[in-house]
Amino acid sequence: MVTQAPVYLPRDWRLSEQQFTELVQANPDVRLERTAAGEVIAMPPTGGESGRQNARLISRIEWWNETTQLGVVFDSSTGFRLPNGAIRSPDVAWVRRERWEGLMPEEKAGFVPLCPDFVIELVSPSDELVFVRNKMWEYLENGCRLGWLIIPARQTVDIYRPRCEVTTQTFDVPLSGEAVLPGLELDLGKVL
Repeated sequence: MVTQAPVYLPRDWRLSEQQFTELVQANPDVRLERTAAGEVIAMPPTGGESGRQNARLISRIEWWNETTQLGVVFDSSTGFRLPNGAIRSPDVAWVRRERWEGLMPEEKAGFVPLCPDFVIELVSPSDELVFVRNKMWEYLENGCRLGWLIIPARQTVDIYRPRCEVTTQTFDVPLSGEAVLPGLELDLGKVL
C-alpha cells in the first residue's frame, strides 16, 4: 500500500512559491502540494477505479455548472494558493463566477490565489484518512463554504460546513449543493 508522505525541507529553508512552481514544473508526473508550514507533499497517482469515480464526479458538477452558469469548475491538477500560504489541489473544486472574474489574467494562469467555495476530496485506497480530513478543515479555515469528503470504501460522505460539526451520510441519501450550489442534487449510489 502506497501512502502519502511529506518531504521535509531543512528547518532554515522554505520553498517560496517560485521554488515550488519550479519543483512542480520539473516533476510534471508528480502531483505535489505545499502545506502552510512549508512541507511538500507528494501524492501518488490514483488507481483506475478512483480515477473513474473522480471523472464521474467532476462531470456531474460541470453539468450542473453549465446549466446554472454560476461559477467555474476545476480538476485535481489545479493548485489553489490558500490565504494561509498552502497550495492545495482538491479532487474537484468550484469557484463562484464573480470571484473568478475578479482575478487578473496572471492570477488565473498560476496557482489560483483563493480558496474554492466548494471542494470534493475523494478518498482512494492510497490515502490516509486523517490527512484528507485535515485538508478539509484547512479548506474551511481558509474560506471554503461547503466540502464533501467522499469515502467509497465505507459508502459514506462527510459534509463540511463553516462553523458546523461535520455530518456524515450514506450513499443512499442524495447530496445537496445547499445554498452554495443551488439546485445541485447528487445521488452517489448511481454516480459511483
